[in-house]
Amino acid sequence: MTETANEAPRLTSLSHGGGCGCKIAPAVLAELISGMAQAAPFAELLVGTETSDDAAVYRLNDEQAVIATTDFFMPIVDDPFDFGRIAAANALSDVYAMGGRPIFALTILGMPIDVLPPSVVREVLRGGEAVCTAAGIPIAGGHSIDSKEPIYGLAAIGVVHPEKLKRNDSARAGDALVLGKPLGVGILSAALKKGRLDADGYRSMIEVTTKLNDAGPALAALDGVHAMTDVTGFGLLGHLLEMCRGAGLTARLWASDVPLIEGVRRLAEDGFVTGASARNWASYGDAVELDPSLDATTRALLCDPQTSGGLLVACARRTAPDVVAVFRRAGFAAATVVGRMEEGPARVIVDPAS
Repeated sequence: MTETANEAPRLTSLSHGGGCGCKIAPAVLAELISGMAQAAPFAELLVGTETSDDAAVYRLNDEQAVIATTDFFMPIVDDPFDFGRIAAANALSDVYAMGGRPIFALTILGMPIDVLPPSVVREVLRGGEAVCTAAGIPIAGGHSIDSKEPIYGLAAIGVVHPEKLKRNDSARAGDALVLGKPLGVGILSAALKKGRLDADGYRSMIEVTTKLNDAGPALAALDGVHAMTDVTGFGLLGHLLEMCRGAGLTARLWASDVPLIEGVRRLAEDGFVTGASARNWASYGDAVELDPSLDATTRALLCDPQTSGGLLVACARRTAPDVVAVFRRAGFAAATVVGRMEEGPARVIVDPAS
């Protein structure tokens, strides 16, 4: 092959979607897996498919449980090294969201070998390796195929003490909701694909998506932390709704308190909204209630599919300052309380402010 990396096509031009915006809409996914057998006969399987949680968890003994998850997607950026970093950070996030720490990963790779030169594919792999090195784990193998669209991700394996495990279905009425990262990755990716994202916007996008959610184990160790998940393709509203359904509670979200990446509101107002955002909103149905004063831009931001988004923590109100402090010490400057859990049916109510 004589084609050079500089002559290779843009990665985002080779795929119909990118990042966690590729995920199947929540309502469609629920229909697809509705007939799957439940794992009730397996007593040591602590977390399976029953609550749409972030990873599977299997108890090995009284002090150890193994976490297993997989995540992969098509390019959200054109730089292959950055694509690899984002995909790897996103995959490892599911381990952290369960309160665990990753111990190794396996590569999942699909590339159009007749279109992309080996140098580009190597950069994708190098990006993933860089993030795994930062997480202190090896990439111990994997699997690759020749595919029409570029795909990259990881199968991630981690460990957690069974008593420190955090599920997405164990929030309690009165809990505060704390979000670790700002929203807006999907909007930035839409602007990038249309050539309208400036250098500062791209820098912000990479900073958010490549930052490991490695505060997870420290958060899980706090007394009063009841539930955790990470915010990815279903948007903040979608993942919060999963938390509500698991716990049988209502969440009240305060729109003005939700942190946003700088500049994304303006981009959303200019029309840079992903199709996945609309699909997400349609999937929530009447389980999400927005205050009539909230505009379409705010709705788009709350539905925006996040790639390698932040951890969402449900904790006792007294614990909320400690949760924010753990996030801040780990470098999550935008971490803040965004709402609370209440008695009521499984739904999300969005108010303009607290």
